[in-house]
Amino acid sequence: MAVEEVESGVGIAGGDVVGGAGEAAAEPRLAETAVAVETMAAKRYAVHPDYRVNVRSGPGTSYRLVKVLPYGASVPINCQKPGEWVSGPYGTTNLWDNIANGQFVSDAYVYTGSNGYVAERCA
Repeated sequence: MAVEEVESGVGIAGGDVVGGAGEAAAEPRLAETAVAVETMAAKRYAVHPDYRVNVRSGPGTSYRLVKVLPYGASVPINCQKPGEWVSGPYGTTNLWDNIANGQFVSDAYVYTGSNGYVAERCA
């Protein structure tokens, strides 16, 4: 519901109708809701646009193929772990990115702006 309130700009915040004399009092609550929604959104990282990247069930090419990402995909990185060394457009690395439960892609295909960890290590 908070997302709808922020995006619509229509006026329900904490059960109050925004408008008239109550508008100034409700505006700070809408701003707080917008900040809360923004901080809950997961950061996404771009996969190299020239590749359809294989998603594996573990950190290596010998793991089962789960799916193939489309061109221009972006992915969240929940955690990272070392695995098989892979060479790709962003270098050679043994770092694998967990993008969902049981789904890994080589960090060599994901633009993170770093040669190291950008997320916590997977357990």
